[in-house]
Amino acid sequence: MSYTLTAARLTADHLKATFDAFNRHDIDGVMTHFADDCVFFTVAGEHEYGNRIEGKEAIARAFVNVWTTLPDVQWADHSHFLSEDGTRGVSQWTFRATNPDGTRTEAQGVDLFRIQNGQIVEKQAIRKQRPAIPSK
Repeated sequence: MSYTLTAARLTADHLKATFDAFNRHDIDGVMTHFADDCVFFTVAGEHEYGNRIEGKEAIARAFVNVWTTLPDVQWADHSHFLSEDGTRGVSQWTFRATNPDGTRTEAQGVDLFRIQNGQIVEKQAIRKQRPAIPSK
């Protein structure tokens, strides 16, 4: 996988572009602003923080796996902002996907980002828990 280098300061527009890339299932576009040693804390997992995925390549594989498992997945209605000093970011979205059993997941969530030198060094995903919506 090849990724483009990022700007010196990450902006809300960069986060928007990242989520637009998530919705296109474009891994190069998604990973553009992630640091090589980034850490991703997943929504679900064995620990109180979900699971910890370390490194840009491992994180990219995890994202591609979500798209493979949930081919219609979208992070809809996303909005983004950064702290004044540019070291923290928040993205709010609605996760929508058809599960392999035909049920739907639709729940609001956020990503909390730590940013250094214009790159994402930590992504913490948090999503509301909601029962699956039965298939029609």
